[in-house]
Amino acid sequence: MNGAESLVQTLTDQGVNICFANPGTSEMHFLKALENPRMRSVLCLFEGVCTGAADGYYRMKGTPASTLLHLGPGLANGLANIHNAKRASSGMVNIVGEHSAAHLKYDPPLTSDIEGLARPLSHWVRRVQSPRTVAWDVATAVARASELPGQIATLILPGDASWQEAGDHPLLPSLAPPGPRAPDPARVEHVARVLRSGEPTLIILAGQATRGRALELAGRVKAATGARLATQFFTSRIERGAGRVTLERIPYAVGQAVEYLKGFRHIVTVETTEPIAFFSYPDKPSLLKATGTSVDELAAIGEDPVAAFEMLLDALGAADTAPVLQERAPAVVPSGALGPATIAQALAAALPEGCILVDESLTTGRETMGLTVGAAPHDLINNMGGSIGYATPVATGAALACPDRRVFCMVGDGSAMYTIQSLWTQAREGLNVTTIIFANNSYAILKAEYANMGAGAPGPQALAMIDIDRPRIDWLAMAKSMGVPAVSVDSAEAFHRAMVDSTREQGPMLIEVRL
Repeated sequence: MNGAESLVQTLTDQGVNICFANPGTSEMHFLKALENPRMRSVLCLFEGVCTGAADGYYRMKGTPASTLLHLGPGLANGLANIHNAKRASSGMVNIVGEHSAAHLKYDPPLTSDIEGLARPLSHWVRRVQSPRTVAWDVATAVARASELPGQIATLILPGDASWQEAGDHPLLPSLAPPGPRAPDPARVEHVARVLRSGEPTLIILAGQATRGRALELAGRVKAATGARLATQFFTSRIERGAGRVTLERIPYAVGQAVEYLKGFRHIVTVETTEPIAFFSYPDKPSLLKATGTSVDELAAIGEDPVAAFEMLLDALGAADTAPVLQERAPAVVPSGALGPATIAQALAAALPEGCILVDESLTTGRETMGLTVGAAPHDLINNMGGSIGYATPVATGAALACPDRRVFCMVGDGSAMYTIQSLWTQAREGLNVTTIIFANNSYAILKAEYANMGAGAPGPQALAMIDIDRPRIDWLAMAKSMGVPAVSVDSAEAFHRAMVDSTREQGPMLIEVRL
């Protein structure tokens, strides 16, 4: 068994059985080792698709995937979506190929400081020193990536450690990832006193608290105390829709967020921080709460939100309180022109039960998400890190994690161009992904941000850096070139029909929504 075979065997032994790969010359022995029948290898045509897909896989599966990246430049190509994954607390094992130790001394063209590239966005970085240590290093990487919250582990694999003999019975560390920590009882009791005061309180949920039993328990707290429940504008994954506890969404725009928060005397955080502005703006605050509003932590990031809410309900004497659940809104099929309201109606009517909605629609999605809370139960995934080009890779990974569920990926045309190679992987793997391109032929969000920054009216040159209509992107041809069926729509009823049609066939589809 060589080092590469030891690596793949150890990954699968540790429960990592998928690898999103973009290999190069240094990784050919690893490529051969991927023929292990227990490992599913998925080719991606850009490293940012590899890392984004690993992020989406973790968000839905809860266990890390691996990536295979080619030396420092390959890692650099994947860093933007590693950043997004880190912000979403997604676990990931990155395997980065490297020159053999003997070759590095000649400074070949692809030589770079891989550790220096990896460290800012990795929780753990290690360079394999010997083929006999590969299994130990991989097992350690998987253990780190599997911690709660999820961690980014990056392992550098020199070519000689890959092709040399590793031995048949590698020694492995005994590393059981620690479970979530219990919250401090004194902290929980303090929050109970805040809620018993009757003063207006907002509980902000993130992480594991936005789904499953934690979300249900949060709904009981709301029913018992009158506190309101919300999320930050961007959240890694939310279970929402009919039959679930509804979470409000703190607005993105600073003025709207300040207005939303001004009525609360207390803010309680669960696996998140107090609300802050996404960017700094001249003469606008970074902290969005009103003066005099207190901020109290119920559960820190990495603590158990289920235990926190159970302890809180016990402290309130409200353990038997039933949560108020979202009712199913009538599925009204819209007609007429496309706009935020009709797009939301079409979504709410078309989303099938149990689907996954990945949102990077930016300008359009800001207005539509609040209008779909009464749709069939589904999962919503947002971009936590703000680096655009996340949605189509994340949708790809989510579809591989949940092959029996349809994934809808809403993305603006500007964002889609960053990682459009995802379509090719979706076609090759036959993934059930409906990609919805909102085509307004511009970076519309930047037009709004131009005004928010107080930069004045944009001139012709500034507008030329925002508009993407010369030439206009042919999305139908783009999809066809990568093997994905596509349709263009320009009315609300056509949009609804196209979404429904996409659920009736296996495999990917692209819908261009012409705005």
